[in-house]
Amino acid sequence: MNKLGLHAFVWTPHWTPDDAAKAIEATAALGYDLIEVSTMDLAAFDVASTLRELERNRLGVTMSFGLTAGMDISSEDADCVRRGEAHLLDAVSLARDLGATHVCGILYSAFRKYETPTTEAGLRNSVAVMRKVAGKAQASGITLGMEVVNRYESNVLNTARQAIAYVRRVDMPNVKLHLDCYHMNIEEADPAEAIREAGSLLGYFHTGESHRGYLGSGSIAFSRIFRALNQIAYEGPITFESFSSAVVGQPLEGILGIWRDLWTDGYDLAAHARAFTEVQIKSAREAAALRVSS
Repeated sequence: MNKLGLHAFVWTPHWTPDDAAKAIEATAALGYDLIEVSTMDLAAFDVASTLRELERNRLGVTMSFGLTAGMDISSEDADCVRRGEAHLLDAVSLARDLGATHVCGILYSAFRKYETPTTEAGLRNSVAVMRKVAGKAQASGITLGMEVVNRYESNVLNTARQAIAYVRRVDMPNVKLHLDCYHMNIEEADPAEAIREAGSLLGYFHTGESHRGYLGSGSIAFSRIFRALNQIAYEGPITFESFSSAVVGQPLEGILGIWRDLWTDGYDLAAHARAFTEVQIKSAREAAALRVSS
């Protein structure tokens, strides 16, 4: 059974104790199983207050983020790689202390638009660091998700096939693919086939619409996506991610190009996403059952 999650940016771009309490309580009230928390400022993260609210609301947690240019482990700059490694190791420590099950996102490179292709030397650096970070994460039962993103957010992993090759190269059992509907809609010729090709290497999944608004109101063929997830017997988290300029603000607004208020009521958006996801999961299972019985 998949655990359903909600990205905290539906509620707030910040993570003060007050922000955390409100986001966690609202997420739990809607019946989600987990909240995905995103932060680069690890030192300012109040672990005790967050853990207290998670336990009070009986809510699970995952983490996601992207490395900055100064922490790019796919760089050929040794100092840059060392900073990235240190940050990733610190993030795993934070995830351990929170009881997070997954750390996902653009962990393998910087979260930015590149001007040149990645190099083999840079890729070797990324793989070597990820293997070391995965060893620490494995000791705490944490899965690392390599998020496959579009060409404007990384030059390393833009397709599931690239991520499969990367994960196999790292060769650690807790390093998996993290696929996202929004990014697949841009880069994959066939998102459903990409999911099937990922198979057992898929460890985390983001739902999101083509315009990052309400699920079902854009161009993504969710029925095919959920049928593919069912076909590979995917049992990992399914987390809804959406951004609106009404909430996120700078700098994320600028990094992601969030120029419109695609929604203003996070509660309604999140309630709809959970109901929509449950319907898609049920429909995919029923479709599979009909194929078996026919």
